Amino acid sequence: MPFPISITIILILITVGISIYAWRNQNLMEAWVHHPQTVAQDNEWWRLLTSGFLHADFGHLFFNMFSFYMFGGVVEQYFVAIFGPTMGIVLFLTLYLGAIVLSDLPTYFKHRNDRGYYSLGASGGVAAIIFSSIYFNPTSELIIFPIPLPIKGYIFGALYLAYSYYQARRAGDGINHSAHFYGALFGVVFTVGLVPEYFPRFLELIIG
Repeated sequence: MPFPISITIILILITVGISIYAWRNQNLMEAWVHHPQTVAQDNEWWRLLTSGFLHADFGHLFFNMFSFYMFGGVVEQYFVAIFGPTMGIVLFLTLYLGAIVLSDLPTYFKHRNDRGYYSLGASGGVAAIIFSSIYFNPTSELIIFPIPLPIKGYIFGALYLAYSYYQARRAGDGINHSAHFYGALFGVVFTVGLVPEYFPRFLELIIG
């Protein structure tokens, strides 16, 4: 029996609720944000996950959750169809939450001695979902405001990474833009590993 409520929607609601609450509760923000030095010194490893439910501002929150909404349902449906309702949901959560944690690890090792570095956001998890969706439907067309023309999924993926690279170079906003790259990589490896039989189809759609 399929899960009665989309896990994608549930995760969005939880993330929006926690992010908005944290904007008004500085104690929660400080306790959950990813601060590599604190993680290293006090073993507060939960921050690698909890920081994925925090966002810097409404624009940051909207960009991540809109992207997650656009692609999450597709991946969730594929996983449930291939692996069944229970295992499909477990694997979907593993992909999303696992990407949040793993995409923060390079930042942790780079900044674990940097007292002034903080980061937050669901970027790694969202990137993993986006690229998992692109693996299943590389030529699906999207209309992303304010661009009025449809964009194929794999082109959107390339633009998404280019934007992330540009923002990562600017830095200084507390958003872990580099997590997009690591999340995207994890999303591709995880999904191809689970469903390798889709890879020839993926290449055929891209090349053809």
